[in-house]
Amino acid sequence: MKVIKSPNPIPGKLPGIFLAGSIGGSTDGSLANDWQKTVEILLNNENIEIYNPRRIDYDSTWKQTIENDKFKEQVNWELNSLEKATVIILYFSPETQSPISLLELGLHAQSGKLLVCCPEGFWRKGNVDIVCAKYGIPTYNTIEELVGAAIVKINM
Repeated sequence: MKVIKSPNPIPGKLPGIFLAGSIGGSTDGSLANDWQKTVEILLNNENIEIYNPRRIDYDSTWKQTIENDKFKEQVNWELNSLEKATVIILYFSPETQSPISLLELGLHAQSGKLLVCCPEGFWRKGNVDIVCAKYGIPTYNTIEELVGAAIVKINM
């Protein structure tokens, strides 16, 4: 397994899993728990690339505009990585609102690449469940189930 974090280039030499989902947006203003680290541990023995957008040097004070080169680089890295990924796992943390994760769900709902975990307590769980049902996106109750499904999908 090789973990690639933004803004590093995506080699694309192995099947890739993009870790979409909650990072920021906790209702108390803090970052969501680092569920991506749990996924990395669970995928440790797989021959894959993991595209993790949780940038080490991210600065929450970056102005979120197209004119801000660092912010633009981050968003473009995520968009490009989502396109290159073989599988996209999408986790909605209940303590967040995750508007960008909702956007990613909409952008990739018909891609055939998505696997979703949206636990009880996520503020828009009903919307997520309806979109997933409409487009045949598999849903899982835990991160462990989500990762297990990703392993099966990537080895198909």
